[in-house]
Amino acid sequence: MSIQTGAGEFVYEMVEDWCELPGGGLCDVAGVGVDARGNVYLFNRGERPVIVLDSQGEFLHSWGDARMFPRAHAVTMGPDDTIWLTDVYDHTARQCTLDGKVLMTIGISGRAAPAMSGEPFNQCTHVAIHPHTGEIFVSDGYLNARVHKYSPDGRLLYSWGEPGNEPGQFNLPHNICTDRDGYVYVADRHNNRVQVFTPNGRVEHVWTGMAMPCGMCIDTRSAEQLCYIGELSSVWWTRGMGEFWQAYNRPGMGPRISIYSLDGRLQAKLCDNGQGEGPGQLIAPHGIAVSAEGDIYVAEVSWSIFGRTLKTPRPVRNFLKLVKLRKSPREEQPL
Repeated sequence: MSIQTGAGEFVYEMVEDWCELPGGGLCDVAGVGVDARGNVYLFNRGERPVIVLDSQGEFLHSWGDARMFPRAHAVTMGPDDTIWLTDVYDHTARQCTLDGKVLMTIGISGRAAPAMSGEPFNQCTHVAIHPHTGEIFVSDGYLNARVHKYSPDGRLLYSWGEPGNEPGQFNLPHNICTDRDGYVYVADRHNNRVQVFTPNGRVEHVWTGMAMPCGMCIDTRSAEQLCYIGELSSVWWTRGMGEFWQAYNRPGMGPRISIYSLDGRLQAKLCDNGQGEGPGQLIAPHGIAVSAEGDIYVAEVSWSIFGRTLKTPRPVRNFLKLVKLRKSPREEQPL
């Protein structure tokens, strides 16, 4: 029996075994992207950092190695049929062709800026592209609290942000994306919010009420430009703490997928059933992408957060597809 999640116009079927990943399931899948042909790119922490699947989940090829990508983190599909890959341990954001040729590297491979210095980069996290100017925005998150803006040829233009929880400040800017007008959305993970900025770094809006927003993308191809957010569990600190975990690991606390309109209104929550491997549950959504058909791809760092913490460590699901269910013509007819 298929497992469904959501309500109203946002109903999805969970497809856990949509693809079989080469190399087993021990590695985390940290990021995911979909190209114009519907091919899916899984950026993972295994021996084959970039795994490419077709739209049916069949393996096409892989590229990269652990030397190039020691700690895979996030994927951004470029508007020019390229892919941007952000690696936190390499402190770089690389623009590559879809078959793996490096076109541009921002940051110095293996060299970190001083922690919380505001200088790029110390464990940068994600890339966004301005749809009109081609300017590049990089969230610099784990040991910095900044967003850096670059010209299309990779020159640093300026930066904004500092540690804190006031508007314009960050506590782990984990993911970043832009809408069709070039506004910049930052998943301010440990502040449990998303901040919306002008392309020049002025705060416009702050969205709250979420649990550690992690993966984030905006479907700029759709009329609504919905924002999809993968949220971690807000109570993961209680894992292994017996009654604390049993008490707090419940619906409403994450992990989940949330869908927002660009005015900050929550449209739907998916898989909001506590953390676990049970029906309708997520483990650790870390990256997210949406296909042209409206299906959601969820990359999970389940090995780091869950699989390796078990008494007997074992592979756990690290990738999930949510297929959007369309109403039948009869259902769409007015009553």
